[in-house]
Amino acid sequence: MTMTIPPAVDPVPAERPHPDLASLPPLRDVIARHDLAAKKAFGQHFLLDLNVTRRIVREAGDFTGVTVVEVGPGPGGLTRALVESRAQGVVAVERDPRFAAALADLIAAAGGRLRLVQADALEVDPVDLVPAPRAVVSNLPYNVGTPLLIGWLKRIDQYVSLTLMFQKEVADRIVARPRSGAYGRLAVMCQWLADCRAVMDLPARAFTPPPKVDSAVVRLTPRMRSADDPAFATMEALVAAAFGQRRKMLRASLKGLLHTPEPLLESVGIAPTARAEEVDVDGFVRLAKAWRPL
Repeated sequence: MTMTIPPAVDPVPAERPHPDLASLPPLRDVIARHDLAAKKAFGQHFLLDLNVTRRIVREAGDFTGVTVVEVGPGPGGLTRALVESRAQGVVAVERDPRFAAALADLIAAAGGRLRLVQADALEVDPVDLVPAPRAVVSNLPYNVGTPLLIGWLKRIDQYVSLTLMFQKEVADRIVARPRSGAYGRLAVMCQWLADCRAVMDLPARAFTPPPKVDSAVVRLTPRMRSADDPAFATMEALVAAAFGQRRKMLRASLKGLLHTPEPLLESVGIAPTARAEEVDVDGFVRLAKAWRPL
């Protein structure tokens, strides 16, 4: 599908005062006035406590001079906190057209610091949407959180940081360590490319409507990569094969990629009898560098 990307957000002069949003109605009133019942199909769960949303933005870091992209602003709880921050500007990407009217007062109060893009986030690349330096801060819809993250990882060097809220189970998988039950493909890919840190847990009751599970916020900051780092596709294929049959030894699980995996494994100091969950991120990087088929 081809879509037209709106022009990049105009730079906001550093001396422009931050907007006073105190006059805006409470978020619950905004939801009631616009009849904004959360849609299960869109994975919507609204975060309305401004103390919580401001803490998320603080945990995301200093955004001075940075343009921030938010996916799924809904009625604007996290959006308000982002507009109050030192961000150069904020661009909110929202698929559900019902929220355009609900966010109108916030856009007006933001004094040019907020722009709404009505689009499916899976079809919009933040790198094309806003100028560098850029960051993403989002309470991600549960049903598209992981696909969005994988897409952003492919160009992680284009971001200052990604501060994202997931289901607690997904967040745990991102920061998991080797030999733990949560350690798998997502942990290896994320930790290879970024410093991954869980910064905040949120119980289900913090949301409206409350989901069936708790949530957590993870901050990913790009790592410096060496010139001989493997290609993303190489690493992705290798890790997928290794964890595709995670209870098997690597000499068996990698046979779909290599006819005889043992020599390659031994050449990088990994025992052929090891299982994928026992190999740390550096081990997978060494293996990918030695393999390099893509």
